[in-house]
Amino acid sequence: MKEKQTATSTVVAKINQVNIVMIENGEKRIAIKPICEALGVNYPTQLEKLKSDEFLNSVISLRGTTGSDGKEYQMITIPYMYIFGWLFTINPKNVKEEAKETVLKYKMECYQALFNHFTRQNEFLEEKQQLIEAKIDEVNLISKNFRDTKVNLKTAKDELNNVKGLTFDAWRAIKSEHVIPFPKEGGAS
Repeated sequence: MKEKQTATSTVVAKINQVNIVMIENGEKRIAIKPICEALGVNYPTQLEKLKSDEFLNSVISLRGTTGSDGKEYQMITIPYMYIFGWLFTINPKNVKEEAKETVLKYKMECYQALFNHFTRQNEFLEEKQQLIEAKIDEVNLISKNFRDTKVNLKTAKDELNNVKGLTFDAWRAIKSEHVIPFPKEGGAS
């Protein structure tokens, strides 16, 4: 026989002194009625809005949850991951006066989050392209310096080998070479 999973409840927010509880019984869900009551929006209207939404209507369900009075009730819930999107749809004109500022602030944060989500990738790509171009320039400069260094190293090794191969007689011959200073053209000697 399959054991019944025990649901746990966790307070995830407080709206106008009302605890918003997440029910976890294999998945995380939030009851919408306490939120509607805390915000002062019409619960039946919000429920109809959820039922008429092409996506959210498929994820709402009736679940046992603990009410603000501590008693167990069957309430319409939506998955925790969708609560933020649903809250975004609530019109600040329809909430209690004391909740209006919070709802407006929340909507502004949502707009900012959406903007960041859809524009940050472009910002990333532009920055990445700039970094790539800078690194290509750096690699090219180092490669050029490396080629020059290889030529200089070969020249230095050749000179070292010449010095190593120098005999006393060759050294004496070099030392005995006379340099005759010639006057510069047009100048006195």
